[in-house]
Amino acid sequence: MRIAIITGASSGMGREFVRHADRTGGFDAIWAVARREERLHELAGECTTPLRPVVLDLSAPSSIDELHRLLEAAAREAGLAKVDDEGFSVGLLVNAAGFGKFGSFRDLTRSETDTMIALNCCVPVDLTQLAVRYMCKGSRIIEVVSSASFQPLPYMSLYAATKAFLLSYTRSLRWELVGTGIHATALCPGWVRTEFAQVAKDTANPTAVRHQQPSISASTAVGWSSFINACNLPVATCSPFTLVQRIFSKFVPNPVVMAIWEGIRRI
Repeated sequence: MRIAIITGASSGMGREFVRHADRTGGFDAIWAVARREERLHELAGECTTPLRPVVLDLSAPSSIDELHRLLEAAAREAGLAKVDDEGFSVGLLVNAAGFGKFGSFRDLTRSETDTMIALNCCVPVDLTQLAVRYMCKGSRIIEVVSSASFQPLPYMSLYAATKAFLLSYTRSLRWELVGTGIHATALCPGWVRTEFAQVAKDTANPTAVRHQQPSISASTAVGWSSFINACNLPVATCSPFTLVQRIFSKFVPNPVVMAIWEGIRRI
């Protein structure tokens, strides 16, 4: 039995990854993880692959324990004696759950900052550490990062910092997985047409970042990152603009990049 686990599945790129896995993955089941149960059931109606709605608030510390319990139960139900039996595996893990907030350090509450760190950093690492034990040759890991990870971004400072952490983690993880046949890729798009901006603006300073172009569709980001992951490359930027941004940030000092960003965010 080969399953896919996709978090943040009720909207945006997570939802699109479920659709992509349904079309192309050849999975026996897709576990769609999100808080909004009604959206997961709607998504299940679209899929030909059996979809298991896993309704969890991943910002709660107990959520990873619950996923661990569900994986162990699924392995037992498959009649397997131990985790590494080839009859049960996680063929795809996509950590798409996460969010950002616009504003300076003065504008964000402690609850917002703590939840952002938990959901953008702790959850993908914890779930990856759990799922990789159930993976085998041919399995795939895609961590949804962001082009914000390439440099510091004032007024999106915490979001950019959490994504820089996840990018570094994914690069190192990919190296550690060499020889296993398991591929890990950081998806680092720029602006994607999802609910991200709507959530990010729900702060004390919603106009801190006005510029959200150029943007790409979620289907473009998902399709391109899946191809890059199949090639076992570490980073998928998904557009010429973000590729230039990635290269630019390697050679230009951070203060210069932040000064340019200061102008862009006000447009």
